[in-house]
Amino acid sequence: MAVAYKNILNLIGEDAEREGLLKTPERVAKAMQYLTQGYSQNAVDILNSAKFHEDISEMVIVKDIELYSLCEHHMLPFVGKAHVAYIPNGWITGLSKIGRVVDVYSKRLQVQERLTVQILDAIKEALNPIGAAVVIEARHMCMMMRGVSKQNSITTTSAFSGEFHKDRTRSEFLRLIRSNPLQ
Repeated sequence: MAVAYKNILNLIGEDAEREGLLKTPERVAKAMQYLTQGYSQNAVDILNSAKFHEDISEMVIVKDIELYSLCEHHMLPFVGKAHVAYIPNGWITGLSKIGRVVDVYSKRLQVQERLTVQILDAIKEALNPIGAAVVIEARHMCMMMRGVSKQNSITTTSAFSGEFHKDRTRSEFLRLIRSNPLQ
């Protein structure tokens, strides 16, 4: 990978042998491996690694989970937050595992729409909840740094299953992710 990045530096008109760039190809290769490590991880396995039987049927929400991903069209970053909820059906998972699931899918080349659904599908597969919901809000550098150059745009995507298709449940979830109880 480092050889390819060295070639890219030369192709854009840089001198890859310049002192400041000598280690850049290796650094970029390491960064890319880190930013795409989700390809070697399995979200369902992560959720199942901390799966516990509990007779709970109230909504569980983990909100404001920061995410960093790369747009698959331009390989530029998009950053934001995910809000994830589920209504247990006899099984819960460790709360940190929800954040890890967000990381698994965001550390791949992505589009926000697919990322949202992948998170929802992993929760459905591992926990078989009564319902699940995911909302992602993100800023896309491909829209901010190039093309239309819309600096203040935020993209919001959502995916719902089960009980979250009902207006009352969906409304409760949306109200709760907008509240700031710790502030």
